[in-house]
Amino acid sequence: MLNRLSIHNYALIDSLDIHFDKGLNILTGETGAGKSIIMGGLSLILGQRVESRYFFNQHKKCIIEGYFDISNYQLKTFFAEQDLDYERETIIRREVSVDGKSRAFVNDTPVTLQVLKVLAERLIDIHSQHATLQLNTEAFQLLTLDSVAQNQPLRERYAAAYQSHKATSARLSALKTAASRAQAEADYHQFLYDELAAANLDADEQEQMEAEQQRLEHAEEIKRNLLGVIFALQDNEVSAITLLKEALQQLQQAERYMPSIAALVQRLQSSFIEVKDLNNEVGRVEQGIGLDEERLVAVNERLSQLYALQQKHRVDNVAALIAFREELREKLEDLSADEATINQLEADVKQLKAELLELAEALTESRKAVIPAIQEEIDQVLREMEMPHSRLDIALRQVDPNELRHTGRDTVDFRFTANKGQEPQPVGKVASGGELSRLMLAIKSLIAKTSALPTIIFDEIDTGISGEVALKVADIMDRLADHMQVMAITHLPQIAAKGKAHFKVYKEESAEKTATNIIQLTPKERVLELAQMLSGVNPGAAAMQHAAELLGRQAR
Repeated sequence: MLNRLSIHNYALIDSLDIHFDKGLNILTGETGAGKSIIMGGLSLILGQRVESRYFFNQHKKCIIEGYFDISNYQLKTFFAEQDLDYERETIIRREVSVDGKSRAFVNDTPVTLQVLKVLAERLIDIHSQHATLQLNTEAFQLLTLDSVAQNQPLRERYAAAYQSHKATSARLSALKTAASRAQAEADYHQFLYDELAAANLDADEQEQMEAEQQRLEHAEEIKRNLLGVIFALQDNEVSAITLLKEALQQLQQAERYMPSIAALVQRLQSSFIEVKDLNNEVGRVEQGIGLDEERLVAVNERLSQLYALQQKHRVDNVAALIAFREELREKLEDLSADEATINQLEADVKQLKAELLELAEALTESRKAVIPAIQEEIDQVLREMEMPHSRLDIALRQVDPNELRHTGRDTVDFRFTANKGQEPQPVGKVASGGELSRLMLAIKSLIAKTSALPTIIFDEIDTGISGEVALKVADIMDRLADHMQVMAITHLPQIAAKGKAHFKVYKEESAEKTATNIIQLTPKERVLELAQMLSGVNPGAAAMQHAAELLGRQAR
């Protein structure tokens, strides 16, 4: 329920602070007084975008605040999900700076306009004279059925299942497309992988093979060099080993008379032993060197194979070939895994589709069940509003199971006639403005009983009606206000007289500016206001008497 609306520096409004009643609130005033400006200010705290920067004072920011009693509307979960502080009286504030930048707050916490709009939908429903266009939309028609059928929990379950089915189906489609492309390349990838796998690649093999190739190709030269080493160390007439042996003997003789050179003797002896060992090792290596033409051919063929594979796959070494081989293996494994995933997703989609169809069927049955009651009640309310021959026909049809929608499987068609003997037609084609307003009021009054809207605002929906019809419309609004807050902007005294609180919007002229203001009328002021609505600025006694009768008391 909207307890209070505060508007500062907006359009023709300098400062307004309005406290509303929990029942039927009436706003009246001459055309152009500023009623639409007040509604524009209210729309800003309901998440509408700022259309202009027309401020009362162009050097100050605009601030609009709404104080809402939300204690009975089960909004704690919403506040927790949005990380907002929950307060029984929640304050929504909108600020628009002089440069046009806008900020929104809920209980002093900044929020986005999207969050504000979602919250606003739970707080207020605005029904203007243009809202009759909603009657032609399937979304509104389905909302009517679902509200009366109390389908909100079922709609939420269906919506969740629909999104899950849609997301899973999209994933399946994308995976199938990718798998189809991969399958086209699979044979080629398999060939490449088999070729690399058969090559038995080793990351160190190329370096070792190239070294062996060098050894085999230069075997004669290597053998000749090694033999030269052996000749120099041992076989030469004056070999290194012979000379070292002779030198060692001479040093040992000297040591007998000079013990201090023992270390030199030891070092020379070590060198002699090392050279002999080196000679033996060279000999063993030399014995292992031989001309092996077959092995050389095998090494050259293996290297040619490795070089060819590297050139084919545009890499520089065997390690890169091995990495590419593993990449191919993973692709082939992924293809196999994708097939398993596709099979699982197909099963999931089938199961989700079955669950979705079951929920859609439940929605269809619940909607069908309430159609007779809706038609009967709407026709009854319209008869109360002097439309005795009106008839609303509601047709519900199911689409193909493969064409499920986010609202279910149903299409709905509201057809209406206000005249006797005329077949119902789409509402926008056969109803006048006044008839549409009454039809919308009847539907809204039905929805309001089941959807528990905190506040409903009727913005000049009395267009095209007057007299006894206006009285009936007023009675329906009054009944609505018994269980919810209702606000009505009206030019009809019959409707204005039903209000529990009556506010008058007016303009004040000064030497410098024109400003819009609003006051809550006292009982005496209400009589005068209604009389002026009946007969003009200077009402006579009859108009005053009629106004008093409308208010249910005698004029004083």
